[in-house]
Amino acid sequence: MLHTAVDILSASDARRIARHAPAADAARFLHPAQQALLHRRGWLTMLAPRSAGGAELPLPQVVRLEEAVAAVDGSMGWVLTLCAGAGWFAGFLAPELAQRIIGTPRACLGGSGAATGCAEEEGDGYRITGSWDYASGAPMATHFTLNARLQRDGQPLLDEAGTPRIRAFLVPAALVQLVPSWNSLGMRASASHSYRIDGQWLGKEYGFAIRPDAATAPGPLYRYPFYSLAYVTLAANVAGMAGHFLQLAGECMRHRRHARAGLPLLEVPEVAAVLQGRQDALAGARARFYAVLDDSWAQVEGGAALDAAAMQAVQAASLDLVAACRAAVDTVYPYCGLYAAREDSSINRVWRDFHTASQHSLLLP
Repeated sequence: MLHTAVDILSASDARRIARHAPAADAARFLHPAQQALLHRRGWLTMLAPRSAGGAELPLPQVVRLEEAVAAVDGSMGWVLTLCAGAGWFAGFLAPELAQRIIGTPRACLGGSGAATGCAEEEGDGYRITGSWDYASGAPMATHFTLNARLQRDGQPLLDEAGTPRIRAFLVPAALVQLVPSWNSLGMRASASHSYRIDGQWLGKEYGFAIRPDAATAPGPLYRYPFYSLAYVTLAANVAGMAGHFLQLAGECMRHRRHARAGLPLLEVPEVAAVLQGRQDALAGARARFYAVLDDSWAQVEGGAALDAAAMQAVQAASLDLVAACRAAVDTVYPYCGLYAAREDSSINRVWRDFHTASQHSLLLP
Protein backbone atom coordinates (compact mmCIF):
# COMPACT_ATOMS: atom_id res chain seq x y z
CA MET A 1 0.00 0.00 0.00
CA LEU A 2 1.41 3.41 -0.98
CA HIS A 3 1.31 6.25 1.50
CA THR A 4 0.91 9.98 0.97
CA ALA A 5 3.40 12.49 2.30
CA VAL A 6 0.80 13.52 4.87
CA ASP A 7 0.13 10.18 6.54
CA ILE A 8 3.66 8.73 6.34
CA LEU A 9 4.91 11.18 9.01
CA SER A 10 3.09 11.09 12.33
CA ALA A 11 1.50 14.27 13.61
CA SER A 12 3.54 14.12 16.83
CA ASP A 13 6.81 13.80 14.93
CA ALA A 14 5.82 16.67 12.64
CA ARG A 15 5.05 18.88 15.64
CA ARG A 16 8.38 18.02 17.24
CA ILE A 17 10.27 18.89 14.05
CA ALA A 18 8.36 22.16 13.57
CA ARG A 19 8.72 23.25 17.19
CA HIS A 20 12.50 23.37 16.95
CA ALA A 21 12.92 24.58 13.35
CA PRO A 22 13.30 28.31 14.19
CA ALA A 23 15.93 27.58 16.85
CA ALA A 24 17.77 25.27 14.48
CA ASP A 25 17.80 27.97 11.78
CA ALA A 26 19.21 30.50 14.26
CA ALA A 27 21.84 28.06 15.57
CA ARG A 28 22.73 26.96 12.03
CA PHE A 29 22.39 23.28 12.85
CA LEU A 30 19.60 20.85 13.68
CA HIS A 31 18.26 21.13 17.20
CA PRO A 32 19.27 18.24 19.51
CA ALA A 33 15.63 17.13 19.64
CA GLN A 34 15.54 16.92 15.83
CA GLN A 35 18.79 14.96 15.79
CA ALA A 36 17.46 12.60 18.44
CA LEU A 37 14.34 11.98 16.38
CA LEU A 38 16.40 11.08 13.30
CA HIS A 39 18.29 8.48 15.30
CA ARG A 40 15.32 7.18 17.29
CA ARG A 41 13.29 6.54 14.14
CA GLY A 42 16.25 4.98 12.33
CA TRP A 43 15.72 7.32 9.39
CA LEU A 44 19.42 7.96 8.79
CA THR A 45 19.95 4.28 7.97
CA MET A 46 16.63 3.63 6.24
CA LEU A 47 18.38 3.04 2.90
CA ALA A 48 21.11 0.80 4.34
CA PRO A 49 20.81 -2.99 3.93
CA ARG A 50 18.88 -4.97 6.53
CA SER A 51 21.85 -7.35 6.69
CA ALA A 52 23.97 -4.43 7.94
CA GLY A 53 21.40 -3.25 10.48
CA GLY A 54 19.57 -0.74 8.27
CA ALA A 55 15.87 -0.65 7.44
CA GLU A 56 16.22 -1.08 3.64
CA LEU A 57 12.85 0.57 3.05
CA PRO A 58 11.23 0.58 -0.41
CA LEU A 59 12.30 3.67 -2.33
CA PRO A 60 8.77 5.10 -2.86
CA GLN A 61 8.20 5.02 0.90
CA VAL A 62 11.54 6.72 1.53
CA VAL A 63 10.85 9.49 -0.98
CA ARG A 64 7.42 10.23 0.49
CA LEU A 65 8.89 10.42 3.99
CA GLU A 66 11.63 12.77 2.83
CA GLU A 67 9.04 15.02 1.19
CA ALA A 68 6.94 15.00 4.36
CA VAL A 69 9.86 15.97 6.59
CA ALA A 70 10.96 18.72 4.16
CA ALA A 71 7.37 20.03 4.21
CA VAL A 72 7.84 20.69 7.93
CA ASP A 73 11.49 21.82 7.98
CA GLY A 74 13.56 22.07 4.80
CA SER A 75 16.91 21.78 6.56
CA MET A 76 15.93 18.64 8.43
CA GLY A 77 14.48 17.09 5.28
CA TRP A 78 17.70 17.86 3.42
CA VAL A 79 19.96 16.38 6.11
CA LEU A 80 17.77 13.31 6.28
CA THR A 81 17.87 12.88 2.51
CA LEU A 82 21.59 13.44 2.00
CA CYS A 83 22.69 11.40 5.01
CA ALA A 84 20.28 8.53 4.39
CA GLY A 85 21.44 8.64 0.77
CA ALA A 86 25.05 8.24 1.90
CA GLY A 87 23.90 5.32 4.05
CA TRP A 88 22.65 3.66 0.85
CA PHE A 89 26.31 3.20 -0.12
CA ALA A 90 26.56 0.52 2.59
CA GLY A 91 24.90 -1.75 0.04
CA PHE A 92 28.11 -1.56 -2.04
CA LEU A 93 30.59 -2.33 0.75
CA ALA A 94 31.80 -5.69 1.97
CA PRO A 95 29.01 -6.97 4.28
CA GLU A 96 31.25 -7.17 7.38
CA LEU A 97 32.42 -3.57 6.93
CA ALA A 98 28.87 -2.39 6.25
CA GLN A 99 27.73 -3.99 9.52
CA ARG A 100 30.48 -2.22 11.49
CA ILE A 101 29.66 1.15 9.95
CA ILE A 102 25.87 0.98 10.24
CA GLY A 103 26.29 -0.50 13.72
CA THR A 104 28.24 2.56 14.89
CA PRO A 105 26.39 4.30 17.75
CA ARG A 106 24.32 7.17 16.30
CA ALA A 107 25.58 6.26 12.82
CA CYS A 108 25.31 9.09 10.32
CA LEU A 109 26.99 9.18 6.92
CA GLY A 110 27.56 12.45 5.08
CA GLY A 111 29.75 13.56 2.24
CA SER A 112 30.23 14.99 -1.22
CA GLY A 113 30.09 13.65 -4.76
CA ALA A 114 32.74 15.92 -6.23
CA ALA A 115 36.09 14.32 -7.11
CA THR A 116 38.14 17.09 -5.49
CA GLY A 117 40.79 14.92 -3.88
CA CYS A 118 43.24 12.19 -4.79
CA ALA A 119 43.88 8.67 -3.51
CA GLU A 120 47.49 7.50 -3.87
CA GLU A 121 47.97 3.73 -3.97
CA GLU A 122 50.05 2.68 -0.99
CA GLY A 123 50.40 -0.90 0.12
CA ASP A 124 47.03 -2.53 0.70
CA GLY A 125 45.17 0.74 0.56
CA TYR A 126 45.26 4.40 -0.35
CA ARG A 127 46.58 7.62 1.10
CA ILE A 128 43.88 10.24 0.66
CA THR A 129 44.34 13.99 0.39
CA GLY A 130 41.90 16.69 -0.64
CA SER A 131 39.00 18.90 0.32
CA TRP A 132 35.31 18.56 -0.39
CA ASP A 133 32.37 20.96 -0.08
CA TYR A 134 28.72 20.78 0.94
CA ALA A 135 28.56 17.85 3.36
CA SER A 136 25.05 18.29 4.74
CA GLY A 137 24.77 17.24 8.37
CA ALA A 138 28.56 17.33 8.71
CA PRO A 139 28.70 18.03 12.48
CA MET A 140 26.82 14.82 13.28
CA ALA A 141 28.52 12.57 10.70
CA THR A 142 30.32 9.48 11.97
CA HIS A 143 31.63 8.72 8.47
CA PHE A 144 32.15 10.72 5.28
CA THR A 145 31.80 9.57 1.69
CA LEU A 146 33.82 11.10 -1.11
CA ASN A 147 35.11 10.64 -4.63
CA ALA A 148 38.83 10.82 -5.34
CA ARG A 149 41.11 10.54 -8.37
CA LEU A 150 43.33 7.46 -8.21
CA GLN A 151 47.10 7.90 -8.40
CA ARG A 152 50.20 5.71 -8.44
CA ASP A 153 53.64 7.21 -7.77
CA GLY A 154 52.08 10.65 -8.02
CA GLN A 155 50.70 10.05 -11.49
CA PRO A 156 46.99 9.80 -12.29
CA LEU A 157 45.62 6.39 -13.22
CA LEU A 158 43.60 6.54 -16.44
CA ASP A 159 40.78 4.42 -17.80
CA GLU A 160 40.48 2.99 -21.32
CA ALA A 161 39.29 6.37 -22.62
CA GLY A 162 42.29 8.17 -21.13
CA THR A 163 40.32 9.97 -18.43
CA PRO A 164 41.29 9.91 -14.72
CA ARG A 165 39.93 6.96 -12.76
CA ILE A 166 37.60 7.98 -9.93
CA ARG A 167 36.77 5.81 -6.93
CA ALA A 168 34.32 6.34 -4.08
CA PHE A 169 35.50 5.97 -0.49
CA LEU A 170 33.92 5.89 2.93
CA VAL A 171 36.10 7.49 5.61
CA PRO A 172 35.68 7.42 9.41
CA ALA A 173 35.13 10.89 10.83
CA ALA A 174 38.26 10.55 12.99
CA LEU A 175 40.35 10.97 9.82
CA VAL A 176 38.44 14.04 8.64
CA GLN A 177 38.83 17.70 9.52
CA LEU A 178 35.68 19.83 9.30
CA VAL A 179 36.06 23.25 7.70
CA PRO A 180 33.16 25.55 8.75
CA SER A 181 32.06 27.20 5.52
CA TRP A 182 28.26 27.06 5.31
CA ASN A 183 27.09 30.68 5.35
CA SER A 184 24.11 30.41 3.05
CA LEU A 185 20.98 32.52 3.03
CA GLY A 186 18.79 29.45 3.52
CA MET A 187 19.07 25.83 4.63
CA ARG A 188 21.10 27.21 7.50
CA ALA A 189 20.42 24.28 9.82
CA SER A 190 21.68 21.78 7.25
CA ALA A 191 25.24 22.78 8.30
CA SER A 192 26.55 21.72 4.88
CA HIS A 193 30.16 22.46 5.72
CA SER A 194 33.34 21.59 3.87
CA TYR A 195 35.83 18.97 5.04
CA ARG A 196 39.39 17.99 4.27
CA ILE A 197 41.68 15.01 4.61
CA ASP A 198 45.44 15.48 4.81
CA GLY A 199 47.34 12.36 3.75
CA GLN A 200 45.34 9.83 5.78
CA TRP A 201 45.81 6.14 4.95
CA LEU A 202 42.74 4.00 4.36
CA GLY A 203 42.44 0.28 3.67
CA LYS A 204 41.27 -0.69 0.20
CA GLU A 205 38.07 -2.21 1.59
CA TYR A 206 36.81 1.33 2.24
CA GLY A 207 36.71 1.98 -1.50
CA PHE A 208 33.69 0.98 -3.56
CA ALA A 209 31.96 1.34 -6.92
CA ILE A 210 28.39 2.64 -7.25
CA ARG A 211 26.91 0.40 -9.93
CA PRO A 212 24.11 -2.17 -9.76
CA ASP A 213 26.54 -4.92 -10.75
CA ALA A 214 28.88 -3.90 -7.91
CA ALA A 215 26.23 -4.13 -5.17
CA THR A 216 27.02 -6.44 -2.29
CA ALA A 217 23.46 -6.40 -0.92
CA PRO A 218 20.90 -8.34 -2.97
CA GLY A 219 17.76 -6.19 -2.64
CA PRO A 220 16.17 -4.13 -5.42
CA LEU A 221 17.18 -0.92 -3.66
CA TYR A 222 20.78 -1.48 -4.75
CA ARG A 223 19.83 -2.19 -8.35
CA TYR A 224 18.07 1.16 -8.65
CA PRO A 225 20.39 3.54 -10.58
CA PHE A 226 22.24 6.07 -8.45
CA TYR A 227 21.37 9.17 -10.48
CA SER A 228 17.71 8.18 -10.67
CA LEU A 229 17.69 7.83 -6.89
CA ALA A 230 19.36 11.22 -6.53
CA TYR A 231 16.84 12.95 -8.80
CA VAL A 232 13.75 11.61 -7.03
CA THR A 233 15.00 12.28 -3.51
CA LEU A 234 16.14 15.83 -4.25
CA ALA A 235 12.97 16.69 -6.19
CA ALA A 236 10.81 15.42 -3.34
CA ASN A 237 12.57 17.76 -0.91
CA VAL A 238 11.95 20.74 -3.16
CA ALA A 239 8.31 19.73 -3.49
CA GLY A 240 7.92 19.49 0.27
CA MET A 241 9.29 22.99 0.76
CA ALA A 242 7.15 24.41 -2.05
CA GLY A 243 4.01 22.85 -0.58
CA HIS A 244 4.86 24.33 2.82
CA PHE A 245 5.42 27.74 1.24
CA LEU A 246 2.04 27.69 -0.52
CA GLN A 247 0.32 26.75 2.73
CA LEU A 248 1.91 29.68 4.55
CA ALA A 249 1.28 31.98 1.58
CA GLY A 250 -2.42 31.20 1.75
CA GLU A 251 -2.44 32.29 5.39
CA CYS A 252 -0.66 35.55 4.48
CA MET A 253 -3.08 36.23 1.65
CA ARG A 254 -6.04 35.58 3.91
CA HIS A 255 -4.97 38.40 6.22
CA ARG A 256 -3.52 40.86 3.73
CA ARG A 257 -5.91 43.31 2.06
CA HIS A 258 -5.90 44.38 -1.55
CA ALA A 259 -4.90 48.06 -1.73
CA ARG A 260 -7.55 49.01 -4.30
CA ALA A 261 -10.35 46.54 -3.73
CA GLY A 262 -10.16 46.83 0.05
CA LEU A 263 -10.80 43.09 0.42
CA PRO A 264 -8.65 40.28 1.82
CA LEU A 265 -6.54 39.06 -1.09
CA LEU A 266 -8.18 35.63 -1.14
CA GLU A 267 -11.56 37.32 -1.65
CA VAL A 268 -10.32 38.97 -4.85
CA PRO A 269 -11.19 36.42 -7.57
CA GLU A 270 -8.19 37.16 -9.75
CA VAL A 271 -5.79 36.74 -6.83
CA ALA A 272 -7.46 33.60 -5.55
CA ALA A 273 -7.21 32.16 -9.06
CA VAL A 274 -3.44 32.72 -9.09
CA LEU A 275 -2.95 30.74 -5.88
CA GLN A 276 -5.35 27.98 -6.93
CA GLY A 277 -3.76 27.72 -10.36
CA ARG A 278 -0.28 27.23 -8.93
CA GLN A 279 -1.54 24.75 -6.35
CA ASP A 280 -3.24 22.73 -9.10
CA ALA A 281 -0.17 22.82 -11.36
CA LEU A 282 2.04 21.65 -8.51
CA ALA A 283 -0.40 18.88 -7.56
CA GLY A 284 -0.48 17.67 -11.16
CA ALA A 285 3.32 17.61 -11.48
CA ARG A 286 3.59 15.83 -8.14
CA ALA A 287 1.08 13.15 -9.17
CA ARG A 288 2.97 12.54 -12.42
CA PHE A 289 6.26 12.39 -10.52
CA TYR A 290 5.03 9.73 -8.13
CA ALA A 291 3.44 7.73 -10.95
CA VAL A 292 6.82 7.58 -12.72
CA LEU A 293 8.69 6.81 -9.48
CA ASP A 294 6.29 4.03 -8.51
CA ASP A 295 6.44 2.51 -11.99
CA SER A 296 10.25 2.58 -12.06
CA TRP A 297 10.41 0.98 -8.63
CA ALA A 298 7.98 -1.74 -9.67
CA GLN A 299 10.23 -2.54 -12.63
CA VAL A 300 13.35 -2.87 -10.49
CA GLU A 301 11.53 -4.71 -7.72
CA GLY A 302 10.29 -7.16 -10.37
CA GLY A 303 13.84 -7.95 -11.42
CA ALA A 304 14.19 -5.70 -14.48
CA ALA A 305 16.87 -3.07 -14.97
CA LEU A 306 15.87 0.48 -15.82
CA ASP A 307 16.83 1.16 -19.41
CA ALA A 308 17.91 4.56 -20.74
CA ALA A 309 14.35 5.56 -21.57
CA ALA A 310 13.10 4.70 -18.08
CA MET A 311 15.94 6.61 -16.42
CA GLN A 312 15.22 9.58 -18.67
CA ALA A 313 11.56 9.44 -17.64
CA VAL A 314 12.56 9.57 -13.96
CA GLN A 315 14.83 12.54 -14.59
CA ALA A 316 12.21 14.39 -16.65
CA ALA A 317 9.47 13.85 -14.07
CA SER A 318 11.79 15.07 -11.32
CA LEU A 319 12.81 18.21 -13.19
CA ASP A 320 9.21 18.92 -14.21
CA LEU A 321 8.21 18.77 -10.56
CA VAL A 322 11.01 21.17 -9.60
CA ALA A 323 9.97 23.55 -12.39
CA ALA A 324 6.37 23.52 -11.11
CA CYS A 325 7.67 24.24 -7.61
CA ARG A 326 9.76 27.19 -8.79
CA ALA A 327 6.85 28.63 -10.76
CA ALA A 328 4.52 28.28 -7.77
CA VAL A 329 6.82 29.89 -5.22
CA ASP A 330 8.02 32.72 -7.47
CA THR A 331 4.53 33.57 -8.72
CA VAL A 332 2.85 33.63 -5.31
CA TYR A 333 5.57 35.31 -3.23
CA PRO A 334 4.73 38.90 -4.30
CA TYR A 335 1.23 38.49 -2.83
CA CYS A 336 2.56 37.70 0.64
CA GLY A 337 3.55 41.19 1.74
CA LEU A 338 6.40 42.51 3.84
CA TYR A 339 5.73 39.90 6.53
CA ALA A 340 7.20 37.34 4.12
CA ALA A 341 10.37 39.45 3.92
CA ARG A 342 10.88 39.39 7.68
CA GLU A 343 13.81 37.12 8.49
CA ASP A 344 12.11 35.91 11.67
CA SER A 345 8.91 34.78 9.94
CA SER A 346 8.24 31.13 9.13
CA ILE A 347 7.35 31.88 5.52
CA ASN A 348 10.62 33.74 5.03
CA ARG A 349 12.59 30.78 6.39
CA VAL A 350 10.76 28.41 4.03
CA TRP A 351 11.32 30.80 1.11
CA ARG A 352 15.04 30.99 1.91
CA ASP A 353 15.31 27.24 2.29
CA PHE A 354 13.50 26.62 -0.99
CA HIS A 355 15.68 28.97 -3.00
CA THR A 356 18.86 27.53 -1.50
CA ALA A 357 17.96 23.85 -1.93
CA SER A 358 16.75 24.33 -5.49
CA GLN A 359 20.22 25.57 -6.48
CA HIS A 360 21.55 22.00 -6.44
CA SER A 361 23.40 21.32 -9.67
CA LEU A 362 21.28 18.26 -10.54
CA LEU A 363 18.16 20.41 -10.50
CA LEU A 364 19.20 22.81 -13.26
CA PRO A 365 16.42 23.16 -15.89
